[in-house]
Amino acid sequence: MKTDIFTIGGVTIHGYGLMIAIGFILAIFVAEFRAKKYKLRDESVIDIALIAGIGGFLGAKLLYVIVEFKTFLEAPLEVLGSSGFVVYGGIIFGVLFNIIYCKIKKLNFGEYFDLVMPEIALAQGFGRLGCFLAGCCYGEVTTSRFGVVFPESSGFAPAGVRLVPTQLMSACGDFLNMALLMFIAYKFGYTAWKNLKNKDSNKKHFLAGDVGLIYFITYGVGRFIIEFFRGDVRGSIGVLSTSQFISVIAVVLGVVLLVINHKFVGEFYEKKEKEAL
Repeated sequence: MKTDIFTIGGVTIHGYGLMIAIGFILAIFVAEFRAKKYKLRDESVIDIALIAGIGGFLGAKLLYVIVEFKTFLEAPLEVLGSSGFVVYGGIIFGVLFNIIYCKIKKLNFGEYFDLVMPEIALAQGFGRLGCFLAGCCYGEVTTSRFGVVFPESSGFAPAGVRLVPTQLMSACGDFLNMALLMFIAYKFGYTAWKNLKNKDSNKKHFLAGDVGLIYFITYGVGRFIIEFFRGDVRGSIGVLSTSQFISVIAVVLGVVLLVINHKFVGEFYEKKEKEAL
């Protein structure tokens, strides 16, 4: 665990920020590569990434303010200036901002949604590695040999005791989620069927947007489970942590939107394709 990686002059490179930057840059490169492979507009990837970054930052901070609203009322600048963010807020705002962007640019949002969500999982994985270096989002006390001990220099995790490595568990889960979504997109995704398989009627395929919606289900389930092992102080709603409550909403929303996508949106595009023949 290393909060500060190195210092050049008066500038200190923090582990958390470095991992976030690496994840963001890698996500853009991978998304551009996949956009070219799937014959989508790779130049739009930069725009989508920047919009997702700005919208994600605002959304993650806004949801953190809501979760810590009592503290915010007492010391607003302390909350706004802190390193506290809630991932779900970033995801929601990033998606909403990019729906508007795709609408303006006349792009099929579903296809680009499917394209970038695996990269979002990739960036999240590096973000969790950053959490590990910083010592935040730590797990509960454990006697397991797999527990990790944080040093005194950690500004968040209690030092000198074994803790469940929830940050590393989350990172592994995010990377596995990325791999799963990429596999689904390649084997069954709408864009792969349309641009790589030449709309082969013998090939089963999902609809545009399905891969992105599956992300909400897989991430929601994974996050719900991880929360049971967290030991840091977080908000709660009843017996659930705030993130668990939002995870339930994310999973339900993902399932409902999948049904809507196939029942209504799918029929609309199917009708358009038949008219084009």
